[in-house]
Amino acid sequence: MTETTVETIWRLALVGVPNCGKTALFNAMTGSRQKVGNYAGVTVERKMGTATTPHGRTLSVLDLPGTYSLRARSPDEEITRDVLLDRKDGEAPLDLVLAVADATNLRSAMRLVLELKTAGHPVVLVLNMMDIARRMGMDIDLSALSAALGLPVVAASAVRKGGMHELWHALDKLITEGLPVASARSWKEPAASDLRALQHEADRIIHSGVRFPEKPDTLTTRLDAVLLHPVLGLLSLLALLFIMFQAVFAGAAPIMDLISAGFDALGAGVQVVLGPGIVESFLVDGLISGVGGVLVFLPQILILFLFILLLEDLGYMARAAFLMDKIMGGAGLHGRAFIPLLSSFACAIPGIMATRVIDNRRDRLTTILVAPLMTCSARIPVYTLIISAFIPARPVLGLFNLQGLVMFGLYAAGILSALAVSFVAKYVFWRDEPAQPFMLELPDYKLPRPVNVLREMLTRARQFLQRAGTTILAMTVLIWFLATFPAAPEGATEPPIFYSFAAMIGHGIEPLLRPIGFNWQISVALVPGMAAREVVVAALGTVYSVQDAGDATVTIARSLASNWSLATALSFLTWYVFAPQCFSTLVVIRRETGQARWLWISLAYMLVLAYVASFIVYRLALLAGLG
Repeated sequence: MTETTVETIWRLALVGVPNCGKTALFNAMTGSRQKVGNYAGVTVERKMGTATTPHGRTLSVLDLPGTYSLRARSPDEEITRDVLLDRKDGEAPLDLVLAVADATNLRSAMRLVLELKTAGHPVVLVLNMMDIARRMGMDIDLSALSAALGLPVVAASAVRKGGMHELWHALDKLITEGLPVASARSWKEPAASDLRALQHEADRIIHSGVRFPEKPDTLTTRLDAVLLHPVLGLLSLLALLFIMFQAVFAGAAPIMDLISAGFDALGAGVQVVLGPGIVESFLVDGLISGVGGVLVFLPQILILFLFILLLEDLGYMARAAFLMDKIMGGAGLHGRAFIPLLSSFACAIPGIMATRVIDNRRDRLTTILVAPLMTCSARIPVYTLIISAFIPARPVLGLFNLQGLVMFGLYAAGILSALAVSFVAKYVFWRDEPAQPFMLELPDYKLPRPVNVLREMLTRARQFLQRAGTTILAMTVLIWFLATFPAAPEGATEPPIFYSFAAMIGHGIEPLLRPIGFNWQISVALVPGMAAREVVVAALGTVYSVQDAGDATVTIARSLASNWSLATALSFLTWYVFAPQCFSTLVVIRRETGQARWLWISLAYMLVLAYVASFIVYRLALLAGLG
């Protein structure tokens, strides 16, 4: 009779202050064996993965949100605190806590480690980025730190080949010989005086085991002399954003042309095989033309994500927040709001969720209210279509593309409107609340790791494709159905779509939107566009491809140019700068604020702002003879 043994899976949690390289360590440990989800009941992201040590031990690794203290002043930090203190229902107890610290910046990390010792779990301190610390001339005595802290201390370099060897060896040794014994849980929420005392103790421990170089690293200080300069720094930031938007428009063009040609060829092939009929119309006008008209903009979206990921990994995001603090503070926004707002350029949903790094509720709510005004990637297909239809692609000053300049102007309009709305909100909702001081650690500059950037971009691409295969596909089929049925009666003289459900809906809405220059076709496209902004491109493509011969993006642009005035196009672009055309964003606002009133406030003020701004732009354009 043989006895079977059940393999023990050790449960580890990675904890650390923001910008300590914790995510890089998580990726190095788990590789591709990881999944991302949300904690039950909240939209705080959780990353879990499986790792295997050199000796074959299986580890379940949980990457917790960054925190400076377990007292938790934001929703992200509350999750970390509750997991470490075993307050999360359904969470298995932790076997080990890996406290991850940036070896080049130990003060905040060491104070957090002292708190973690009182949480009731065995703790191992992992000094990440040890290669950078040594290159800076720092001499870190791991044994001395271990003795002073009373817990194991291990060196690691998550982004370097072989940099994980010491950590893997230490984990195997700990599991074999027995995990360190944790003291009984004695944590209680620290007061400000307690945190000061912990910081003094952390400084004493650092002094006992770390020798700093006489001359600090000069690369970071030289770069910061320019990038943090009150004038040169802001000019550098504006230049960087300008380059980013130019690249989004011009750099993606060749790949977009290939994708468009591929969908055109697919549609033509289906037409040849099936011939005219309802099935051919559904496949070509509904599915291929609709979804293809959105997927063609994937290269632009990925370029935008690439810039944001590179800026985060370089360590520049914190500098940008520092630079913008004074400007944003005058408009009623906290300096930390810059990072969520910049993330909203990719998508407002993660941008709104990123406001959890803002401690003060007033500042967090203000940032949530204005985040949808940032020009998210879902607007890129709409902007690109209208700009390509009405703005010539000619050079300006021999350096810039006119279409790219218009795109930059639309982004700038979103930014300025967000500052204006936050200024108003400051006096409407928060006039009696004092502003909170802005404190931020500036990490050293580090070269991004291509593997991590590529992994994140693939994740974003997969999310966009999933969106295209679900919401966008469903809305595309819906608009095709509305534009196709009922069929035109015998002897009809107008195009078939004029007799469809879409026309009925459009004509019903048109009187409300006619003052801002919208016809019934635009009115129809706005309805499914509420599910996802990109759908309006597919909707316009379906509406106009029924009347015109082609179904390619170029054909849609030509149809718009022949059916719209420039005044209408400008009004439509203005509407899309402000309008709340994404139900998912509104749902996240409700979940993040915990109150339905903020959802309705967001919906109402953006609709009013969009209508008023479009009305003004349309009327001014008519006065200028652009109608």
